[in-house]
Amino acid sequence: MDEFFHGQLESLGWTQLSSIAPKRSGPDSSSFETLFDWEGRKRQAARIEDAMGQAGFWDNNEKAQATVAELKSVNSILKPLDESLAVGRDLEALEELAREDASLEGEMATETVRLEKLVDQLELTSLLNGPHDNADAIVSINARDGGTDANDWAEMLLRMYSAWAAGRDYSVELLDRQDDAVAGIQSAAVAIRGPWAYGYLKGETGIHRLVRISPFNSEGKRQTSFAAVDVSPEIADDDTEVELNDEDIREDVFRASGAGGQHVNKTSSAIRLTHFPTGIVVQCQSERSQHKNRATAIKMLRSRIARMEEEKREAEQLARYKMQPKTGFGSQIRNYFLHPDQRVKDQRTGHYVGNFQSVLDGNLDGFLDAYLKWKASGSAPQAGADD
Repeated sequence: MDEFFHGQLESLGWTQLSSIAPKRSGPDSSSFETLFDWEGRKRQAARIEDAMGQAGFWDNNEKAQATVAELKSVNSILKPLDESLAVGRDLEALEELAREDASLEGEMATETVRLEKLVDQLELTSLLNGPHDNADAIVSINARDGGTDANDWAEMLLRMYSAWAAGRDYSVELLDRQDDAVAGIQSAAVAIRGPWAYGYLKGETGIHRLVRISPFNSEGKRQTSFAAVDVSPEIADDDTEVELNDEDIREDVFRASGAGGQHVNKTSSAIRLTHFPTGIVVQCQSERSQHKNRATAIKMLRSRIARMEEEKREAEQLARYKMQPKTGFGSQIRNYFLHPDQRVKDQRTGHYVGNFQSVLDGNLDGFLDAYLKWKASGSAPQAGADD
C-alpha cells in the first residue's frame, strides 16, 4: 500500500515522499516542498480567512468578492490534497489490519479507487500551470457561417457554457449580447468566475461546427453551422502586465440594440473600443450606464491582450491559432452531430461522446480534461475531419 500511494503521488511531482508517510511524521510536522506548495497554500488560506474575519471586510464589496474568490482557488487544491493524504493514511492503517482480517480487503479496494480518483484530479490540476490559468474567464461567442442556424447555434453554445459553469457553482455575468432579428444571437460575451475557470476553458477557443436537420428549413435539409469561441483571462484592473494607453484606443459610442426596453434605444450608452496596436475590437452594451459599459469594455480589452501575449509565449499554440481559418470545413476544433446520428468529437484529442444533449447540458469535463492532457503531451491532433 505504501508503494502504491507513494507511486501515485510521485507521478504528480512530489519531491520528498518520505515526509508524507503517516508512520514517520505526516505533512503537518514536515517542511517538504511539493508541486502544489502544500504548506505555502495552507498559510495563504489562513491569511485570507483571517482577513475575512476582520471588521469592515465587506465595506468594499468588489475587493471582498475578489478575496473570497482567491480563497476558493486555494481551497480547490488544498481540499483534494488534504483528502488524498487522509485517504493514504487510512489505507496504511487498513493494510495492517487486513493482514489479520481478510474481510477488510473490500474496504481497501474501495478506498484505493477513491485515492486513484483524487490523484487523477490532482494530476489534472497540476496541468493548470499557465500564467493566467487560475484567473476567471471571459468567453466570447460569435455566429459565423450558416445564417440563422449559425445564430441559433451560437446561442446554444452560450447556454452550454453557462450550464457547465452552474454545475461547478461558478458565477456567470453577461457582458454583451447581440440578438439576431430571427433567432439566436449574433454574438455574446460572458464572464465565468470560479477557481481555475480560464485554465479549464482556454482550450475551447476555436471554431465549433454543428451538423443537423435545420429547424429553420421547411424542406428539412441537413445544415452545417459554425460558431467561433474565444476565451480570455479576466485581468485585474491593477495588473501591471497589461498597460493601456489612451492614445492607442479609439472609443465609439452608439445606441444599444435588442431587448431591454425603450431606454436602450434612446440613449447612446453602448461602447465599442478599438485597440490600434493589436487590432482588437471589443464592445459592451449590457448596462444602461455608459460609464459601466466602458469599464467592462476596458476589462474585456485587457483580457484579450493578455491572452494574445500568452499565445506569443507559446509558439506552437500561436502557430495553430494563426493558421486556423475563421470559418469553413477543416478549421473546427470540435464537431457536434445531430444527423445522421448523435455524437460530439474533438478534432484535437479524439475525445468522443455519443450523447449530444448531455454535452449541450454542460457536461464538458471530459473534453476539458482531455485537452489539458493532450496539450501537456505535445501530441499532434488525433482526429481527422468528420463528414
